[in-house]
Amino acid sequence: MATKTAAPYVPRLKASYESGLRTELKDKFGLSNVHQVPKLEKIVLSVGIGKHKDDKRYHEIVVNTLRKVTGRQPVDRMAKKSIATFKIRKGMNRVGVSVTLRGSYMYEFLDRLISVALPRVRDFHGVGRKGFDASGNYSLGLVEQSIFPELNFEDTQVLHGLQITFVISGGRVDLSRALLEGFGMPFEKETK
Repeated sequence: MATKTAAPYVPRLKASYESGLRTELKDKFGLSNVHQVPKLEKIVLSVGIGKHKDDKRYHEIVVNTLRKVTGRQPVDRMAKKSIATFKIRKGMNRVGVSVTLRGSYMYEFLDRLISVALPRVRDFHGVGRKGFDASGNYSLGLVEQSIFPELNFEDTQVLHGLQITFVISGGRVDLSRALLEGFGMPFEKETK
């Protein structure tokens, strides 16, 4: 007797992209090939330790926050160059902490960010439209980590910000913006 295997789990936003959003973007922008359509490659969350580089408790709080929010183990970042005013020397460890998300973890995090976390921001009018770089990647800065429901009251006693970077293939800002809007990213209204 053959055993029945369950269908593999596919995150909601990934299924949405593959089933309709990709062809919709291809038709909307008149792209000749489906491989020209922008694709979310990875999401990088990073926190700069800054003036707290010698405080082990602060480092533990940042690592714990990123671990709970992403479900992945963060890594410490080393300084790439010396900056005398910040008392940082090239090669100094623990000047920042980051996590790179790919695959299902990336889509699940994006879904939670758009559906749950961003609506919890006080006086939220949408994310900024100017966070795109020349390659079409989008960066979003959060002032405090308390908007994530995975964190309890004790985890938010010491507030710190974090930077979220969406790395998108395609190389064009208009394509990248359309992709994020298709996923449901709440951009602020354009002012004229």
